[in-house]
Amino acid sequence: MKIGILSRKASLYSTSRLREAAEERGHDVSVIDFLRCSLGLAGKKGSIKYRGDDLHVDAVIPRIGASVTFYGTAVVRQFETMGVYTLAKSAAIGVSRDKLCSHQILARAGIELPVTAFARSVKDTNSVIEMVGGAPLVIKLHEGTQGNGVVLAQTKKAAESVIDAFRQLDANILIQEFVKEAGGSDVRCLVVGGRVVAAMVRHAAPGDFRSNLHRGGNAEVAKLTTKERRTAVRAAKALGLNVAGVDLLRSERGPLVLEVNSSPGLEGIETTTGVDVAGEIIEFVENHVDIDHE
Repeated sequence: MKIGILSRKASLYSTSRLREAAEERGHDVSVIDFLRCSLGLAGKKGSIKYRGDDLHVDAVIPRIGASVTFYGTAVVRQFETMGVYTLAKSAAIGVSRDKLCSHQILARAGIELPVTAFARSVKDTNSVIEMVGGAPLVIKLHEGTQGNGVVLAQTKKAAESVIDAFRQLDANILIQEFVKEAGGSDVRCLVVGGRVVAAMVRHAAPGDFRSNLHRGGNAEVAKLTTKERRTAVRAAKALGLNVAGVDLLRSERGPLVLEVNSSPGLEGIETTTGVDVAGEIIEFVENHVDIDHE
């Protein structure tokens, strides 16, 4: 099978692991810098050229960074139009990147979330603060990733200052309750094909409340409850993702979905758990690609 991994760099850990896992299973693998893809829209199915040459693959594994979501999803959508199997659908990637939209979909599906509020006008600052139960609270940039653009406001006055500052920059933000009992930790669940294949607990670095590993946090293997496992699977399904990194907070009222990532990094979770997540992903692709036409 010919597999294309849509990624800006072949040297990235997740990209190289996926390539390695696919090649070990005898597949022909190409790493495709999707920003170098040209999309031809003529005809019913259209076409894709990569660095000037026609591109033909049986399946693609999107690894689309947040900063290039627009063009990345356009390339994935073109593959879909051409009838190529895509591990993640363009619509699902787009929804997962839109924090407000993804929270609305998850809430509609009955999945528990931290209390979250959104408003556009500076006149509604007090209203959104009250909606999440007051300070301390968390303020998140709508477009932020990997803990960037996330601020903990300990008091109402601090929250008002941060919110007003973001609004002066014309930034869209979400206001969210601070789940104190989580203790600066969260649980990353790696969901593949409707099951959790690996999970780890991430702890924030001293003095920080964000548990992202690249910010100095540490991790250990997670022992999931049945409800945590079910919640992670439901969250991925609600957003239409075959592969997802689902971040949970452990609260007094049960697991709360913090975020769902359509291109979860593999390094931290493979290193922490020892699970061959890349292999699990390739096996899922193998089981869902029809190449009878060859």
